[in-house]
Amino acid sequence: MGCCGSTERTKREWKPLEDRSCTDLPWFLLFTVFCVGMGSICGFTIATGGAGRLVFGYDSYGNTCGQRNEQIEGVRLSGLDQTDKKYVFFLDPCNIDIVQRKIKSMALCVSLCPDEELKTYQDLKRFAMHNGSELCSYELAGHKYPSLPERFDKCPKLPVPPSKSLPVFNRCTPVDISCYAKFAEAVVTFVSDNSVLHRLIGGVIASKEIIVGLCLLALVLSMILMLIIRYISAVLVWILTAMVVLGSLAGTSILWWLYIDHRLTANKTLSKETAETTETKDAEEEAEMTRDNAQALLVYAIAATVFTVILLLLMLFMRKRVALTIALFHVAGKVFIHLPLLTLQPFCTFLALLLFWMYWGLVLLFLGTTGNPVQNEETGLTEFRLTGPLQYMTWYHAVGLIWISEFILACQQMTVAGAVVTYYYTRDKTRLPVTPILSSVLRLMRYHLGTVAKGSFIITLVKIPRLMLMYVHNQLKGKENAFARCMLKTCICCLWCLEKCLNYLNQNAYAATAINSTSFCTSARDAFVILVENALRVAAINAVGDFVLFLGKILIVTSTAFAGVLLLNYQRDYAEWVLPLIIVCLFAFLVAHCFLSIFEIVVDVLFLCFAIDTKYNDGTPGKEFYMDKALMEFVENSRKLERVVERGRSRPTEAVSVEGPEMKPMAPGTSSA
Repeated sequence: MGCCGSTERTKREWKPLEDRSCTDLPWFLLFTVFCVGMGSICGFTIATGGAGRLVFGYDSYGNTCGQRNEQIEGVRLSGLDQTDKKYVFFLDPCNIDIVQRKIKSMALCVSLCPDEELKTYQDLKRFAMHNGSELCSYELAGHKYPSLPERFDKCPKLPVPPSKSLPVFNRCTPVDISCYAKFAEAVVTFVSDNSVLHRLIGGVIASKEIIVGLCLLALVLSMILMLIIRYISAVLVWILTAMVVLGSLAGTSILWWLYIDHRLTANKTLSKETAETTETKDAEEEAEMTRDNAQALLVYAIAATVFTVILLLLMLFMRKRVALTIALFHVAGKVFIHLPLLTLQPFCTFLALLLFWMYWGLVLLFLGTTGNPVQNEETGLTEFRLTGPLQYMTWYHAVGLIWISEFILACQQMTVAGAVVTYYYTRDKTRLPVTPILSSVLRLMRYHLGTVAKGSFIITLVKIPRLMLMYVHNQLKGKENAFARCMLKTCICCLWCLEKCLNYLNQNAYAATAINSTSFCTSARDAFVILVENALRVAAINAVGDFVLFLGKILIVTSTAFAGVLLLNYQRDYAEWVLPLIIVCLFAFLVAHCFLSIFEIVVDVLFLCFAIDTKYNDGTPGKEFYMDKALMEFVENSRKLERVVERGRSRPTEAVSVEGPEMKPMAPGTSSA
């Protein structure tokens, strides 16, 4: 049964349906409930004061600054009216716990941050009397600071650096950040000379306009590459083929040459030793070692020969499938010409992920200041911690990070798949919808959010144990034995491979859903059957196509880096080039990866549509192909080759016509530019 009380179709029509039905409705409801739970966590942190404590800050006695507070049982100096004291002041702001990433100093609510350096307790007294802002603990009177014996423990560490409050979070932060030197040293341990760090940062600041320009250049190059890759894909594919063949032949030849050279040298040495001296035990051992080395080289050479022969045979038999990869790249380039809004998909996805990650991080900070007040046994300061069942909210929030992130990425895949399916199954390209991308988004939101939620949840189930094993591996680094380390790495690797396979299957399942409006499991099963029936084609497209796209990424990165070297040439100090170029290259690779990932999705969806088209249609009237002209030419060439092979096998006396039905091309107007 389908959702909404409809019955799923038992017979696949394999063409975009106008009459759609919602799919995987229970999973959509489950995902909605989960998102409500995520929002409830945020509401809980706000209602219980965690958000307020993060924004306004709180002192070491549990009082929120800038507010009237209630008494906390068992905590002295709590429940104070801090309405006039809006800023958090740390007695020792440089006392940072690098492991826990927090300040261990006592915190107080003050009415004003010190804007000048205070060197003595007399200066503290003067600041308190003139500005009304007492910087020592609440029970100490400001006019008695210089004479109180408690001043060494409950007053700020001298000298007090000048500070100013943060724009949103009302914390008094030292103006001179040099007091965080220990923290900086722990973060950038690779820098042994501070002058080097200063020069690197100075190079970035001096080259900020160039960096921005090069980042825009990488963006433009990525968009251009997606449009022209259909023209250069054939060259890249055959260059790759030639490199693989020549590399395997060269490696095999070198191994045979080494074997022959080693054998001849060994024979000469043994003959000389036999003629000059009597055979000894050492000579026997040396002869045995020589024979072993020659035998090993012979094994390597034979293995390389077998590998090369198999590789050449594969290249021979898969050359048609390589041609299919080239044809798919050619059609994918046309897709981007007809659907230019596809180039905006990486921006939309990145913006959605960025907004969600910002929200997630903010709520995580709220959780850090939410809970019951607990006195730290080590420092004696009051902290807020989640206890009992409430502590599982953090785990729930962590699962939400993975599931919703995967959900956003899956929505991108479904949107692209829907648009490409519409393009493929529209014979007359001049009659494409005005906005296929928008139509795909609307179909997704109206019918298929449950399917996307289910697919992303499956990826989440695999990713969570992998991340947990990675965490355990990092925590036990240097403590576990070799067997445990090997087992952990094996499990992590297996889960990573499983996640990649499921990602690929999910992507094809979304395309099947976009075509037939079937549920996730049904679509995944149908797509899996199609992929298995075309296993060799899938292997060729993934192997050759992925390498071509990788070369595209390298092309964008190297072009951007070369332009950066030319623009930074006037900065003669090489050290000033390093960090700007690293930043630019990383950004260029990220942009290229995002854009070419969309191109890869388009190619995969086109292949699934092509495989379905060739399975259920044969070009006869009533079963016309939907495919593009380039793919039609590939099918015609394949059929001609099959006819030639079949004629060659048949005897002349029994020769029969194998012309087969004439393929009917697409309707007029289908040939694309």
